[in-house]
Amino acid sequence: MKRKPYFVLATVLVSTACTSMTPRTQVAETAPDALPPELYALAAPGQDIASARLLPQDNCYWYEHRGQVETTLLPLTTADGRPICRQPRA
Repeated sequence: MKRKPYFVLATVLVSTACTSMTPRTQVAETAPDALPPELYALAAPGQDIASARLLPQDNCYWYEHRGQVETTLLPLTTADGRPICRQPRA
């Protein structure tokens, strides 16, 4: 009975298949202190503004939504559903 090594190998392969293979998105280092005060007034309720950050790819603010299974970046939106973004500098 030399099935034990195969069982261990199968267990390792199955457990590694459950990890995320998606690349991390580059995030601008925005400390909560650096968030503009207007952001708190603009953001709709129910969003985690403390985790908000500015992504350089689209110049918009995103926050971490912590679900039961995973944490996902979602756009920070106003009460009417519009994303909150910075104006491009001229």
